[in-house]
Amino acid sequence: MNWVKKHKLPAIKAIWHNGQLYTNLENLWEALHQSFNLVQNCQVNLDILDELSTKSITIWSSFSVKEFRSTIAKCNNLSTLGPDKLSWKHLKAVVKDDMCLNNLVNIANMCINLGHWLSHFKMSSSIIIPKPNKASYDSLKIFCPIVLLNMIGKLIEEVISKRLQFQVILKNFIHPCQLGGLK
Repeated sequence: MNWVKKHKLPAIKAIWHNGQLYTNLENLWEALHQSFNLVQNCQVNLDILDELSTKSITIWSSFSVKEFRSTIAKCNNLSTLGPDKLSWKHLKAVVKDDMCLNNLVNIANMCINLGHWLSHFKMSSSIIIPKPNKASYDSLKIFCPIVLLNMIGKLIEEVISKRLQFQVILKNFIHPCQLGGLK
């Protein structure tokens, strides 16, 4: 991936933000923090939650080994390592062992059953990438922050996402009478 490799940036005096020069790393991080967290001080109208209709609780069926295998098979091997230093390529090699895959499926099922997402999966690392082919790198808008997550957590999230997408497709395209015993 060309865009994540080190690039030579043109020489600049400083990065400008809110009319101030930021010449050291501490000031730069403060500017980035201010720039990307502006919504933190926005007012949120909580009355919108009153408009949500109450839905019946649906039982979440346990994950299967097949779901995990099909999901990880479609993942791209070219990914940047997250905090756990695993890549999709490494994870694909790990899940070839049935015992390892069963352990991952059990972890995912327990997370859903307990309603608890492990703190290990919440860990992330942020990197800031300069956007390519810019004439000047003296503005915060020229940089793109990305967040790298732990791969096992991403895998479980991907399996959940695929299942939810499938349920939406079923709900939109199949009449309830055609489902038979499926819910």
